[in-house]
Amino acid sequence: MSETSTLPPQTQERQPGLEAQMTPKPATAPRPIREAQKLAGKVALITGGDSGIGRAVALAFAASGAKIAIVYLDEHEDARETQRLIQENGGECALIDGDVGSEVFCKEAVAKVISAFGKLDILVNNAGQQFVCESIEEISESQLEKTFRTNIFSMFFMVKAALPYLVSGSRIINTASVTAYRGSPHLLDYSATKGAIVAFTRSLAQQLVKNKIHVNAVAPGPVWTPLIPASFSAEEVERFGSKVPMERPGQPDEIAPAYLFLATEGASYMTGQVLHPNGGEIVNS
Repeated sequence: MSETSTLPPQTQERQPGLEAQMTPKPATAPRPIREAQKLAGKVALITGGDSGIGRAVALAFAASGAKIAIVYLDEHEDARETQRLIQENGGECALIDGDVGSEVFCKEAVAKVISAFGKLDILVNNAGQQFVCESIEEISESQLEKTFRTNIFSMFFMVKAALPYLVSGSRIINTASVTAYRGSPHLLDYSATKGAIVAFTRSLAQQLVKNKIHVNAVAPGPVWTPLIPASFSAEEVERFGSKVPMERPGQPDEIAPAYLFLATEGASYMTGQVLHPNGGEIVNS
């Protein structure tokens, strides 16, 4: 049975039913995908790929056979280290620096990926930033615009630029956050963008399902990335992640497998969904 065909009319008079009487039979055999090369021949563009979750995703994808392009702002040392780690294991990694809050730059970035690798199969929208503010009155117009431009406008820009090159089976994976579900009183604008990302993911999935392009998201909980010491005081960093049921922050390499799953054939029946590697927090997804 093809992935788009309907089922012939049939019924059975017993519960729970017999597979032997079904036409066609359900597909239950393991799909022929080599574990270590799930993404062989694929090209992935990862924004915010220089460090943290983005780096871990880049390394996981490269280890699974994908060619990688990482987009980052100006963290050149971190970006070169990501590239080195991929290349020393035989992978390919292109570096593209610039501001994802600019639609012009996003078009240029995608064009560079196509020029370097000739195609684009997986887009990971992961770039993000946050500013701690205890009151909405502290959030300036410029900060509000910058947070939204980096965290959610960039996803619109990147998808628009990438879409002409994405084909049936392509993947778009967005980074949301647990704050989209439980909120965060001191990260008001950041949480608002993450809520927008969830809605963006669900809506875009419905729009692109006819093209067989899968759109999903990952909503990490507290994860130890450069964003954390850049946002909080030393005392807050010491307590970071201690309130989740597992009583610790996650590591990027614990989050990357969620992205790898969504990028592979293992997620062939998933679109518009959000995965929640968050240390045990229960959220209404």
